[in-house]
Amino acid sequence: MTLTRNHKLLSLGFPFEVLNRDLRLLFACNLVGAFGDGLYSYLLPVYLSKRLGADSVQVGILYAITGLLAASSLLLAGMLADKYDRKKIMIAGWVAWIPAPLIFSLAGNWVQAIPGMILWGVWLGGPTTTAYIVGTADKSRMTLTFTTISAAWSLGYVFSPAIGGYLADLVGMRFVFFFAMVFYSLACLCLLFVRSQRVSRSVEKEREDQPSFFGLLRQRKLLSLSVFFALIMFTVMMFRPFVPQFLANEGHYGDFEIGVLGSVCFFASAVWGILLGRIGDKWKKSYALAATMMLCSLYLILFLSFRSFYALIFVSFLAGASYTIWSLMGAIIGPLAPERIRARWISIPQTVAMFTSIIAPYVGGVLFAASPSYPFYAAIVATLIIALLVLTKFLSE
Repeated sequence: MTLTRNHKLLSLGFPFEVLNRDLRLLFACNLVGAFGDGLYSYLLPVYLSKRLGADSVQVGILYAITGLLAASSLLLAGMLADKYDRKKIMIAGWVAWIPAPLIFSLAGNWVQAIPGMILWGVWLGGPTTTAYIVGTADKSRMTLTFTTISAAWSLGYVFSPAIGGYLADLVGMRFVFFFAMVFYSLACLCLLFVRSQRVSRSVEKEREDQPSFFGLLRQRKLLSLSVFFALIMFTVMMFRPFVPQFLANEGHYGDFEIGVLGSVCFFASAVWGILLGRIGDKWKKSYALAATMMLCSLYLILFLSFRSFYALIFVSFLAGASYTIWSLMGAIIGPLAPERIRARWISIPQTVAMFTSIIAPYVGGVLFAASPSYPFYAAIVATLIIALLVLTKFLSE
């Protein structure tokens, strides 16, 4: 009896045990898709500038287009996911990505890459996937479920940038783009086997009583959560894009060393996702979020304090915690959403956070121009304040 019970406890301790058949397929989809995305996403800015003749401003324009489309498509995804089969909306999101690498490979200049950047910015999976997970997962292990599925993205990115760079040198970027298309297609294929999910008929009958979209915007709880998570994303995105530049300029590291530190960070995000997911399910989701903010602050302090490559490997491991914020946001907001408007409810804070993350790098760039350390100092203060707010009063859960 004791052996059987201990075996059961060990089985439940394994993170993938929280995933049912559909969620494991979703995990596989994210893993395969992220691997394909990582093959070229790290190299794309270099490709746009060296191969397609884009200067730094034009590269910024292209990425701004992608960011704006991503933020805008979240609202569309929320409305569609509450009206139609969420499985089909998730598949449509991947289908939109499949042609993007082909467009990049065929583009003769940076202007011809714009359609690819537009398709790459179609992000229908954000609120749709969050709503699907909430409707499928074990409610008592919601945080670990979100962070485990999110870990698939991080694991997909651990080796793919290095492999993409190797293949680019060996056979050229066109083949790298082709391989990315193949992996996008495989990710889409995984979703064909998940079960459909729609708002139940009994809930659909209540549609006439549900608030309008603008009515949702007036709900204080939803707006406060949106603003709060936007603040978190602003803080993270204010410094994150400048980490490689700081390492290159201040630490005098080359592309290989910076790439290794990035891989450590992505691997660590998968580990932190599982650990923080356990904290959120065992105690409170707010504790997991506060721990994430404190880990970010510790990372930034140590990042500014050390120049040794081996010390920075440990520091980069701490940085992985910052990549769990999006999944923690889903775990906190998702269960609060009314079932009949779950995806639309979720899409609002995700959209606000996404728009904020577009503005944040500009602010970080202004601070970085004044002094390379300023974005990191500002983020240290902000993350500590956010952690304090989470622990004291903002999130009661």
